[in-house]
Amino acid sequence: MEYSLLEKEGRVYSVAKSGYYAFPVSSINTPGGGNDLLETVYANARRPGMLVMSSDEPALLQSLDSPLLLLERELLRQYPRQPHSSSQPCGELELRTALAARYTTSPVRCWHADDVYIGADLRGVLEILIAVLCLKGATVLVESPCDWTILRLLQQADVQVIELAVQANGGLDLERLKELLGTEPVRLVMVSSGLNMPRGSLAPDDNRRAIAQLLERHGSWVLENDCYGELGFEPDGLRFRDLLDPDRLIVFSGFEKIIGPEAPYGYLLSRPLRGELQRQFLLRSFRLSPIRQKAIARLYSNGRIDQHLQVLRRLLKDRKVQMTQLLQERLGDALHFVEPQGGATIWLRSLRQVDVRGVFQRLLKHQVVIAPGELFSLQGLHTQHLRLSHTFVGDHDLAAALGLLGDALRLESID
Repeated sequence: MEYSLLEKEGRVYSVAKSGYYAFPVSSINTPGGGNDLLETVYANARRPGMLVMSSDEPALLQSLDSPLLLLERELLRQYPRQPHSSSQPCGELELRTALAARYTTSPVRCWHADDVYIGADLRGVLEILIAVLCLKGATVLVESPCDWTILRLLQQADVQVIELAVQANGGLDLERLKELLGTEPVRLVMVSSGLNMPRGSLAPDDNRRAIAQLLERHGSWVLENDCYGELGFEPDGLRFRDLLDPDRLIVFSGFEKIIGPEAPYGYLLSRPLRGELQRQFLLRSFRLSPIRQKAIARLYSNGRIDQHLQVLRRLLKDRKVQMTQLLQERLGDALHFVEPQGGATIWLRSLRQVDVRGVFQRLLKHQVVIAPGELFSLQGLHTQHLRLSHTFVGDHDLAAALGLLGDALRLESID
């Protein structure tokens, strides 16, 4: 039975009257020879036996997949499938209502179900937003480092990206931002709601307020990335949406980081773009399970999400402490790291000039995958940085892996 499952997963093949055999490594399209660094990271992360230190999967420590699927089965009995059920192209009303209630903080900063749009995944809803805001050829300003999925999506859509580096204290350079807004035709500014990822840092409240005041005066669209908004170790912090005009604000996020891979949907919140967003979601015709969406909504309404987040934050913080202690002990003379305030990753900088791509390639030979910092920029920033995950599954010797990283850093030193 176990071999049959492995065969379905493509890990082994059967020979009649002989048995099961593992596929030779050479037949799995062994990655690493191409020039696309991101493709190489993705491909190697999917190889069997790899220690994947490049990932960003907070829910790996504890997901809600099992409770979600159990609730879904219960709802299937309550809501038998109707052959002519009414379509909800912007997402299931119950889930949109739950999200609107969660984001509402006051009568002024109030959201309604009609302001919420749910798509198949984060990429899908961002593609719609790019179309609605006519961003092809337009200029967008983003924090840097920035999630590589978002950067690649903007690049593929021919968006002109300006990167504003996050400062050591986690804030943005107010004067530099003022200069860019005054000299560049910025159509949209993307900021993190709380945590800047992959740094895991938080901007000081006074910096956040000053940035918000500047953005209000400029009048550009503001896109708030809330994918990690629930994953700060101290969750009750000031968000940009608490400070900005809701009529110039768009929020996007998803469920996968907190629930797990069984909830891959992405969503947007926007007040002023209602007509065009509804049209675009209707044209896209996402095929989403209404029962799965109802189940997610029930996890919010019955308080299960909040209970889960309390546990997940504690687990993430414990893992962060373990990882940072190991890094300090093993690599304190080679790497400087930003103390994470949340999330599942650590952002590090080499204290010596090194070829981080070379470090990456050396570690692949030892079945270890890291994420070079250059992936988080389109303009050649962060070439001396790397991102490491502190959430793993499987039996791996983390201390030995960090020893390999230290060896690779020394061997690839440019000094």
